[in-house]
Amino acid sequence: MTRRQIPVVERILSANDRIAANNRERLRGHGITTVNIMSSPGAGKTTLLLATIRALGEACKIGVIEGDVASQVDADKIAQAGVPVVQINTGGGCHLEASMVQQALNALPLEEIQLLFIENVGNLICPAGFDLGQDYNVALLSVPEGHDKPYKYPSMFEFVDLVLVTKTDVLPYMDFDLAEFRRLVHGLNPRAPVLPLSARTGEGMEAWLEWLEAAVRR
Repeated sequence: MTRRQIPVVERILSANDRIAANNRERLRGHGITTVNIMSSPGAGKTTLLLATIRALGEACKIGVIEGDVASQVDADKIAQAGVPVVQINTGGGCHLEASMVQQALNALPLEEIQLLFIENVGNLICPAGFDLGQDYNVALLSVPEGHDKPYKYPSMFEFVDLVLVTKTDVLPYMDFDLAEFRRLVHGLNPRAPVLPLSARTGEGMEAWLEWLEAAVRR
C-alpha cells in the first residue's frame, strides 16, 4: 500500500508560530510583558487575576485577554475591576490560537498596558501546544484536583515557567501531597518554581507578586 504524507498539522502549527512571533514583537515593541495562564476549568484563574489586580493596584498597568468556549462572565468580572479586557470565545475550541490573540490586541489600548495576562481556555492538554506570543507560561493546579496531575498531563508542566498550586486554604481537608506534587513537576521541569497560594485568603500571594514584578523588570 502506498503511503501518503499528510503535512496539514505541521502547516497549521507553522502558521500559528509565525503569527505568535508577530504578536510577541508587537507586544515587546510596546514594552508589555505577557503571561499566558493555563489550567483546567475551575482551578481559579479568574479569581487569581482579580486578586492580582487588587494587590498591584496602580503600581502596574494591567490588561487581560479572556479565553473561553462561550460567554463573557469572566471578562465582565475583570472589567468591573477597572482594567482593559477583551473576550475571546472559541465556539467550542479547547485552546486559544495566536490569530485569536492577534485580533484581541487590536481592541486593547496597548500603549496603556505594562503587564498583559492571557487567560487561556480551561484545559490541561490543548493549550500547551500553541504559542500565542507570550513571554511566560504559568500553569495553575488547584488542591481539589489532586497532586497526580503532572503524571497524567505531563505536556502542560514540561514547558511552563511557573506552577501555582491554588486553593491552598482547603489543604487541611484534601488528600493533596504538596511534596509529591513538587517532585512530579520537577521530574518533568526542574527549572519551574512551584508556589502554593490561596487567592481567597491571600496566603502565598506575596511570592506570586514578587515573581510577576521580576518578570516585568526583565
